[in-house]
Order: sequence, then structure tokens, then C-alpha cells
Amino acid sequence: MTSFLDKIKQRRSIYAIGKNVALEQDKIEDLIKDAVKHSPSSFNSQSSRVVILFGESHHKFWNIVRETLRKMVPADAFAGTNAKIDSFSAGLGTVLFYEDQKVIEGLQEQFKLYADNFPVWSEHSSAIAQFATWTALAEHNIGASLQHYNPIIDEEVAATFDVPASWKLRAQLVFGSVEAPADEKSFMNDAERFKTFN
Repeated sequence: MTSFLDKIKQRRSIYAIGKNVALEQDKIEDLIKDAVKHSPSSFNSQSSRVVILFGESHHKFWNIVRETLRKMVPADAFAGTNAKIDSFSAGLGTVLFYEDQKVIEGLQEQFKLYADNFPVWSEHSSAIAQFATWTALAEHNIGASLQHYNPIIDEEVAATFDVPASWKLRAQLVFGSVEAPADEKSFMNDAERFKTFN
């Protein structure tokens, strides 16, 4: 039986992805929803919001990223950027992770003593939802990598996919079939990272 830690170890950044995924689209959608729904959040705020893109919408999203970067990256250096976007677009889909600022502001108003902490805790909630989703996909042999093209794409993406103004884009998880495994992962020395006291 595979342990929870084994599933965490299976989750890696997979950059060579394709569309050859055995799991049906509706099952993937349910998997993503369950992973986010059951991820903890401070004060049970449930501030995480998700937009799931498949098919033409997935390609449209990555084209927005491409054309936004085209305006920013020097023309003679754009080929590498373009190839990277092509590799993401080659995947099956993308999960856009948002945090609803109305929820955060409501908590700040309700619990003034913790007001400064709620934006930080919101980031924690989003990170947990991202990690849970990524690991759930990996459990089904679906490769993914987490990207961060926000905030440069936020406005156009919001307009294109009818995203509420209070939703703040935090990350983009692109996923698909594993076409090539991740490289070997190295770890820093435990003595530099951990302390234990009795």
C-alpha cells in the first residue's frame, strides 16, 4: 500500500507533458475540486478559488501568457520563451489558483486583532490547495508544474474567463501526461535544515 509520504515523493515538477491522460476530464475536474475543497484554511475561510481550463480555453490562456511576454522580452531572446510556452500549451489543462480578497477583507474586519495576518494566512491556504491538487494529480500519474505569470497576465485573464474582480491570481498549475520523467532531485544536508530538541 502506498503511504501518504510516497505520494508526496511522487509529486515532482514535470515539464515534458502531453495530452495522453487516461483519466477522463470530468474525473480530473472532480479530483481538483476535492483537493481544494478539503485543503485547510485559516479560520476555515475557504478563500481559495479555482478556474480549471481544458481544450481551447487552456490554449487561449497560454497564448495570453505568450503575447504578454512578447511585449516584454527582447525579440532576439523570445525564441526560448516561446518554446517554454509551447511546452505548457502541449499539456492537457491548467488550474488557475485564486484567493478571494472579499473573504480576506471580511475576516480583517471581523477579527481586527489578526488583520495583518489574514493576507499571509491566505497565501498559506493557497499554497496548501496548490500542493494538494498537484499531489492528487501525481497520484493518478498526471504530471504538472507550478507557474507564476501573475500579475502581468491578471487583467486579460480575468476579462477572458469572467473572473470576479475580488479574485487575486496566485499561481498556475499546468498538467498533462508525463512524456519525460523529472530529473533526479537533490537535497541539502538535514543538519542545516532541521533541529530537534528533547
